[in-house]
Amino acid sequence: MAKRILVTGAGGAPGFDLARSLQRLGCKVLAADADPYAAGLLLPEVTAHVLPPAADAAYRAAVLRLCAQARPDAILSTVERELPQLIGLRRPLTDLGVITWLPTREAVTACGDKARFAAVLAEHGVPTPRTVLPDDLDRAPDGLLVIKPRHGQGAKDVHVCRTREQARVLCELVPAAIVQEHVSGREFTADCLVDRAGRASVILRYRLLVKGGLAVVSRTFTDAEAAERVRTTLTATGITGACCVQGFIRDEEGLGRIVITEANARVAGGFPASVAAGADYVGQYLRGLFRQDIHHDRLTYKPDVTLTRYVETLTTSEGTAR
Repeated sequence: MAKRILVTGAGGAPGFDLARSLQRLGCKVLAADADPYAAGLLLPEVTAHVLPPAADAAYRAAVLRLCAQARPDAILSTVERELPQLIGLRRPLTDLGVITWLPTREAVTACGDKARFAAVLAEHGVPTPRTVLPDDLDRAPDGLLVIKPRHGQGAKDVHVCRTREQARVLCELVPAAIVQEHVSGREFTADCLVDRAGRASVILRYRLLVKGGLAVVSRTFTDAEAAERVRTTLTATGITGACCVQGFIRDEEGLGRIVITEANARVAGGFPASVAAGADYVGQYLRGLFRQDIHHDRLTYKPDVTLTRYVETLTTSEGTAR
């Protein structure tokens, strides 16, 4: 019988593509999002549901009510802010027969809090941009500075400036800001799958064209040093399951050649490039979700495979929305 999978965050690229990939594997998909106009809710043959935002007091009750009524076999979240809530719901979800594969609370904090992420990587000797909080702005590195939300996602409210004075102004405007040194080089994402024993498969792809934080053009590549740096990052943060790591490959050789900038305890928006390159990424994610052995030999891939995203029209309608 086809597995029924609830995918949350269906309006974003990770959730949209995960829902469609699961359908291609024969799963019945329940798509959920806080936005009633989310594109993933319009995918053919999905069952659409609207949930409150993760920060809403009604979120937990709404998730349990949906699972009690729709009876999915499992839930996969593509929204970082949902993860702490779902960790707190693990027991009642299990009681409803809903399987989860969630990182630990510590791993969620290490990835979701960019200041904490920088500290964790520094503790483990992983090169990462020097990071300070607004109160320590005098300790910010010289040169270009990046101001971003401490708990942000999708490149929202990310700004680059040249002086500490400009950074002070931006820190007043950006919610819960952090300040980082600007890193240049070839930007990449690693699509990762970490099994329950801690073994990780890593698929590397360059972010050739980025819009709104999403890599709309990606090309797979191989680099032993970058892959090892990604694995060290995964170990440091303690992430398991499907996740992604981002960084830069700088021109100079040495310990600072690979710089890691962030990690997310969810699938990345550009993971279809890894699938196109031959990795059975979603299929093996499903195996791990249902506590089957992950076949890491099915996660090998070909380099130099380029994937370009495009906008498609899913449906049109007439009249005024209520």
